[in-house]
Amino acid sequence: MVGAIVLVAVVGSVLARRRFPRLAEGEHNEMVGVVLGVFGAIYGIILAFVVVTLWTQLDHAQTVVSQEATDIALVVRDTRHFPPAERSRIDKAVSGYVHAVVEVQWPRMRSGRPSFAVTSEQVGEMYDALQAFNPPTARDQAFYGEAVTRLNDAAAMRRERVNIATNALPILLQVLVYGGALVIILLTFLHGLRSLRIQLLFVASVAGLIGFSLLLVLVLDRPFAGELSVSSEPFKEASLSQFWPQGGLGSP
Repeated sequence: MVGAIVLVAVVGSVLARRRFPRLAEGEHNEMVGVVLGVFGAIYGIILAFVVVTLWTQLDHAQTVVSQEATDIALVVRDTRHFPPAERSRIDKAVSGYVHAVVEVQWPRMRSGRPSFAVTSEQVGEMYDALQAFNPPTARDQAFYGEAVTRLNDAAAMRRERVNIATNALPILLQVLVYGGALVIILLTFLHGLRSLRIQLLFVASVAGLIGFSLLLVLVLDRPFAGELSVSSEPFKEASLSQFWPQGGLGSP
């Protein structure tokens, strides 16, 4: 992406000099420099706002995933001393859920196709497993109540996680970010220098910086895809590690 932007900018600059040879004389450099500075300052503010917003969203997504996994792990801990049959039913339901999240829902979120439906059945099975148990003692009732609370919290975090995966940069901000980048690159064509090599170096430098900035925006706008993506590792840690083969803890 960055290379393509730089290449287009360089080719465009060469074509502009051939079409308007007087640009090389730098006759309008003073005016172009002022306009480029004003546009650059405005674009920098917009870009900084977008990057900070998207970075905050990424950080929030990581918190939501961690909290959801923690709540599910606490359900397992709270039901550890339930009767074996009940505990086995709950563990089976939890195992089915974490596997569905990591193996089915996560790839869909990474590809931009998040869906509540792919884990709805597993959520229902966890609720069914808990609701089927009638705690006989005060201690079991206390842990049962805590487990239900944690499961409700996990369900809320699941909804928040999928909603984050469906969010995208608003159209207006996309126009400002990508349209502003185009305007600034076009303005560099008008800043004439007698040396073609220096002219192309100037244009390529600006285009490269803008290209990397746009790449950062694209990466941050998809918090569950790319190198900076939120990992599914929390669903394989702590009490949830028992539901995964030993040594098979990867990060899809």
